[in-house]
Amino acid sequence: IQELLRVMRTIDDRIVHELNTTIPTASFVGKVDASQTCKELYQSLMDAHTSRERIIKNCIAQTSSVVKALREEREKAQDDVALLKQLRKEQTKLKLMQSELNVEEVVNDRSWKVLD
Repeated sequence: IQELLRVMRTIDDRIVHELNTTIPTASFVGKVDASQTCKELYQSLMDAHTSRERIIKNCIAQTSSVVKALREEREKAQDDVALLKQLRKEQTKLKLMQSELNVEEVVNDRSWKVLD
């Protein structure tokens, strides 16, 4: 999932470049509709942010369900070392996904500041 998010964040990483290449210079003002170009860039950024947030929250929900189920199993079989390992692994994955949500917020804020 981290690789997918990295790829999906390229628009945010390249926002300055995108602005520089889509906003016309004084000599090209008449040839390009800057307003429409900015609206399209804004919409693609909104779509990317919404999509990434939905994916992260979906992963958090799925992983939370797995952790909950493993905890319930762990209550029944406290001596099962393999079950404990699996629970710890899923808890780590859940923490990672929750931190990705925080990273997403920072990335989004940075992009909106550049766009404003």
